[in-house]
Amino acid sequence: MIAISTRPIGRNWGTISFASTLYLAPILDLLLEQIPRQWQPEIRLGLQEALVNAAKHGNNLDPSKAVVVQFSVVHDEYWWVISDEGSGFSQDSCNHDEEGCILPCDESENGRGLCLLHQIFDRVHWNRQGTELRLCKQVNSRSRLPLIP
Repeated sequence: MIAISTRPIGRNWGTISFASTLYLAPILDLLLEQIPRQWQPEIRLGLQEALVNAAKHGNNLDPSKAVVVQFSVVHDEYWWVISDEGSGFSQDSCNHDEEGCILPCDESENGRGLCLLHQIFDRVHWNRQGTELRLCKQVNSRSRLPLIP
């Protein structure tokens, strides 16, 4: 089930909540409605990674737990705040390079998604509990070109 709260008049934030699932296509479509077309493939990839992390790693795909996404557009800044009901994620336990990418400690794929988030979004920040992720993408004339054409 997907619950959508459109932006109230005079407020900039909308909300989408859904039971933990990996079927994210309709949610991503809703979240990308206001994104300029040339940025949609890149931002879709980043949001998909963030939502999969919340549903799979945060909520353990428990359908009784929800993922909540708040979203806003202010001028050329697109914001998403993604929350899960999991036990949290400790970014302090990860090894990072200067760009925020996770440095692999073995041959596993752990950390690839977090590295993607840092490459795609201009701001990536978790709350102290590790249950809420804030993402920001600035799209203006001084922005770099999209990574995915």
